[in-house]
Amino acid sequence: MVGVPSVSSVARAPQDLLNRVKADAERSVLRARNGVKYVAGVDRPQVGLTPKQTVWQRDKVTLWRYDNDDIKYRTPLLIVASLVNRSYILDLRPGSSFIEQMRDSGFDVYLLDWGVPDERDAGNTLETYLDDYLPRAIAKVREVSDAPDVSVLGYCYGGYLSVLLAARHPELPIRGLAVMAAPVAFKDTGLFNNLLMKLNPDSVIDSTGNVPAEVVANTFRVLTPTADISAYATLWQNLWNDKQMESFQAMSGWTKDHVPFPGTVFRQTVEIMRKDALVEDRAVIGGKPLHLSDIRCPFLNVMAERDHIVPAASTEKTVGLVGAEDKSELKLKAGHVGLVASRSAKTTTIPGIVEWLAAHSEPAGSTGSEG
Repeated sequence: MVGVPSVSSVARAPQDLLNRVKADAERSVLRARNGVKYVAGVDRPQVGLTPKQTVWQRDKVTLWRYDNDDIKYRTPLLIVASLVNRSYILDLRPGSSFIEQMRDSGFDVYLLDWGVPDERDAGNTLETYLDDYLPRAIAKVREVSDAPDVSVLGYCYGGYLSVLLAARHPELPIRGLAVMAAPVAFKDTGLFNNLLMKLNPDSVIDSTGNVPAEVVANTFRVLTPTADISAYATLWQNLWNDKQMESFQAMSGWTKDHVPFPGTVFRQTVEIMRKDALVEDRAVIGGKPLHLSDIRCPFLNVMAERDHIVPAASTEKTVGLVGAEDKSELKLKAGHVGLVASRSAKTTTIPGIVEWLAAHSEPAGSTGSEG
């Protein structure tokens, strides 16, 4: 009869209910176990596990080369990490690692890690990075790879440094420059701009001459005030899932793991930002004018639509400012960190970057030209 449940469906109902109750009970046990681990800070997942070798060091700076037995491109890839947080966000966890995916795509991958600044680094200037560390790192990559030129990929403040480098030293053998979430324009960029306009740089520099790590961390919290609430909601939903718990712990650990910002570089950066000097073409570094129009190598600007740290307003003008004839932009539906470390990064954000880099790299086995 219509509307009358069958005997078999009635019989199944109690079993379905029992299965759900059992599953909920099992998840409750797992939540309790993982919750204790999380609060106690035990069994934290390891990060930065992609095999690598140190090929160069200078002061706190280290250049790593990642092991790869299947290199498809002669042009090596130098990744420039941010100066204000730990570089392992680019190699967070196996299966969720930007560097791992670059390596598996056939690139000979190098990463420039800045280390943890202390009082010995307080006097570092932008020139220290642009005229010393970065050119030396590029020279070492070419030497180790036996390649005539390199691709450079900069993330966040590492992208900012990469843009300044290519403009200040257009003679460097950079075959292609890609930057991800790299701030260039600073007018009308919301809260971040307001913070800079009102901030006295010296008020946040401590006795070591640097901006302390906790100040850097608090700045990011102000820029994303609901991030902790969202994170804890996600934590509760997935507390029973061991794999998702590991990913959460790795990401959560990184968001709290900031490093000091060298004081002199911080002052220079604030000055450039306040004047919006890169957009207005009035930037001067170490007494030398810097023009983004001097960037002539192929250029890719990658933006994240949901980026609350480096909003689109601070990145979308870049392509119009650089002088390269071959220039493109890639706007992706991701957040600042989601560009390089998220469940969707592997399938939605990284492939476009890989495609551009591949198109602008020399195939392995090619003799190429030194020009």
